[in-house]
Amino acid sequence: MTAATTDAIELEAPDIGPYRAGNTGIEYAWSFEAAEPGPHVLVNALMHGNELCGAVALDFLFRRGFRPRRGRLSLSFANVAAYRTFDPQRPAASRFRDEDMNRVWSPEALGGPRGSAELDRARELRPLFDAADLVLDLHSMQNATAPLTLCGQTARARGFARRLGFPGWVVADAGHAAGRRLIDYGRFADPQGAAIAILVECGQHWERAAAEVAIETTLRFLVLSGSLDAADAAPWLPDAPPPAPRVVQVVEAVTVATDRFAFAEPYRGMEIIPRAGTVIAHDDDRPVLTPHDDCLLIMPSRRLAKGHTAVRLGRILP
Repeated sequence: MTAATTDAIELEAPDIGPYRAGNTGIEYAWSFEAAEPGPHVLVNALMHGNELCGAVALDFLFRRGFRPRRGRLSLSFANVAAYRTFDPQRPAASRFRDEDMNRVWSPEALGGPRGSAELDRARELRPLFDAADLVLDLHSMQNATAPLTLCGQTARARGFARRLGFPGWVVADAGHAAGRRLIDYGRFADPQGAAIAILVECGQHWERAAAEVAIETTLRFLVLSGSLDAADAAPWLPDAPPPAPRVVQVVEAVTVATDRFAFAEPYRGMEIIPRAGTVIAHDDDRPVLTPHDDCLLIMPSRRLAKGHTAVRLGRILP
């Protein structure tokens, strides 16, 4: 079955042409330095060309003239080539040109001989990410489900996501069999390191609420990092602080093995399956079972291709 979703296009893709020149030597990448010392903070949008909310959030920052109080603030639009092809009549088609840009962040891929539109762009952006101390990578999801933060596997990223406090779910996972994400790249994934990268899934791709979540998350991220003062962001944030987030440890990422993968129900994501051993899908004739009681289904995919993640199975932590 196909997962339930809403595909109404409620967002307008902002014109990012005015940001093309950049000021870093990399097109569509900007960096601003404050007089006071502080970390190098980077907000990235458009890792996937059809995920509009991040572009809306960066456009919001540019239009309102935000500049860091401390350290350096960088803003980057990643897969611009794919974004340029966005068509509201075929909105999912602009996810990438040649391959998923959030699966190429390994030394083997970045340093190897293979080329693609996404690899070439990742190589252009690599020096910027290599220099960053804190990265927020803004994404959106196929299904209309609760926003969440993916923090990878380091304790420091998990702690930062919890202190950020928004969105209301923090998910610790090991990524995908198909390739490495930006948050799993280099210094960000080094257990002994200090650099932090988190990925926030702001909601369904084209819902207006996803852009609202992206803007709120970005402002909270900049305040927590010290780049902005709380007063700078206050006009656009709710008066009350968000409730403490719930933390989830992914225990299994189910990878599609055949061309005959199908979910047992039209899952949207964040369903809690009460009993261990419940069949949630079949991969050809092999049942996919929940590994424990109260298993959380995270981001069940509608792109059920061999080698790609079908769903993550998570345990909600105390």
